Amino acid sequence: MTSILIAIIVVIFAVSAALTLIRIILGPSILDRAVASDVLLTLIICALGAEMAINNHTRSLPLLLIVAAVGVFGSIAIARFVARRDGQR
Repeated sequence: MTSILIAIIVVIFAVSAALTLIRIILGPSILDRAVASDVLLTLIICALGAEMAINNHTRSLPLLLIVAAVGVFGSIAIARFVARRDGQR
């Protein structure tokens, strides 16, 4: 039963990541790509959290924190870039 649940979780994360990568590649604007990259980082965080819960450990916690920090700082950098670009017009 557990292996079936793990297989379902892997498939859901894989399909979500593939659709997010398509949005990153085909996104018509930089903001679409930024939101898609935030969603991809969130999927990575969720997958790492699910792996920790399934294997009953917390060794990946520092990696989770680093990925979350990269997501936050990346969003701030993109927001500043877009604000400057819009202010110059």
